[in-house]
Amino acid sequence: MKLSLYASALVGCIALSGCIAGTMGRAKDAAPPTTVASVDLNKYAGKWYEIARYPNSFQKKCEGVTAEYALRPDGRVGVTNTCATGTSDGKPRSAEGVAAVIAGSNNTKLAVNFAPIPLPKGQGNYWVLYLDPNYQTALVGSPNGSYLWLLARTKSITTEQRAALNAAAERNGFRTDLLKETVQP
Repeated sequence: MKLSLYASALVGCIALSGCIAGTMGRAKDAAPPTTVASVDLNKYAGKWYEIARYPNSFQKKCEGVTAEYALRPDGRVGVTNTCATGTSDGKPRSAEGVAAVIAGSNNTKLAVNFAPIPLPKGQGNYWVLYLDPNYQTALVGSPNGSYLWLLARTKSITTEQRAALNAAAERNGFRTDLLKETVQP
């Protein structure tokens, strides 16, 4: 599989995130974030639209961002991230990865890898911090506070949905003033 520039940058950023933990959106001495109790991966699978995110180098100039999750026969989750370059109707680019569930997390913590080199074992880099009961909105972040994504099944969300996502982020020590709104077509 060819590794795209997008995926290469993602791998580098995840590898570096351990070195810069806490420098983005959470205090270094903050308690670990709290995930939801459990995630039904069958319900979580499918297409999600990015509503907002912490700025990061691997999504520079990305708009119209989506993430698609698909269950694999080996028990892992296939991940396809797509964005439009520059504007919401710009040239599309995508990266494909694989996520492994962290044992004992009830599917709430995953180690997502976009490179042929496995990530080191540990606590995972993709934690589900909020998920509404109908699986329509989700808040996902890295435990070190470097990454945060607000996701929804639709391109836009209500004021109430956004308030719930922001409240969950703040409860977990994430700064919502650092979020960059994603333009969807």
